[in-house]
Amino acid sequence: MRKKVIAGNWKMNMLPNEAINFIEELAPIVKDTNSEVILCVPYTDLFYALLTAQNTNIKIGAQNMHFEENGAYTGEISGKMLKAINVEYVIIGHSERRQYFNETDETVNKKVKAAFEYQLKPIVCVGETLEQRETNKTEEIITKQTEKALDGLTNEQVQNTIIAYEPIWAIGTGKTATKEDANNSIKSIRNKIAEIYGQIVADSVIIQYGGSVKSTNAKDLFEMSDIDGGLVGGASLKADEFSKIVKFEH
Repeated sequence: MRKKVIAGNWKMNMLPNEAINFIEELAPIVKDTNSEVILCVPYTDLFYALLTAQNTNIKIGAQNMHFEENGAYTGEISGKMLKAINVEYVIIGHSERRQYFNETDETVNKKVKAAFEYQLKPIVCVGETLEQRETNKTEEIITKQTEKALDGLTNEQVQNTIIAYEPIWAIGTGKTATKEDANNSIKSIRNKIAEIYGQIVADSVIIQYGGSVKSTNAKDLFEMSDIDGGLVGGASLKADEFSKIVKFEH
């Protein structure tokens, strides 16, 4: 049975003191959940978040990383640097990175490989635009992105990768894919993984849904057969709302 993984992506929000207050408020509310709880925070919050989350069941992740270990890459942060402060997870290939910062399937793949080099667990984002959806290219786009992101990984590494299916048209728009649509898209990703890496690997990979997940729709989404939790954007910025998503079963 796959575990539910609920990850908050704070994006470019929250100062260190706000991060500390948030985690202090969230920790006692979610301490008994069966789900894995992750907060992916801005670089400037990482150190404070890691300290505050000690002795809780909240894991801390970064929102991006460079694929090189070090070098002349002004403003970048490497996997080695993240590992040095005990970061556990890292989001790779979020649609905003692809859209605004020229991320490609190739750089996503390099970053995924670099994440494993430093024992970081990647949360790899895939998703289609509205135009691609309306021309019935959803399955083609998301399976291709998945295949390219995982290219060259071992079966064990694929099993330790989290995939986040995030339809781009649903991120921050208030629009959410229907639970059936989301589940079918995630099934097609799982089938592609099975085709390349085998059914055992595919059955164990965590595949989340992201795209306007909130407390009012989390239960419906997360109870679908193939949806293993969520990558939550705006709703992860309020401890009360995020805790309701984490505790969707209650």
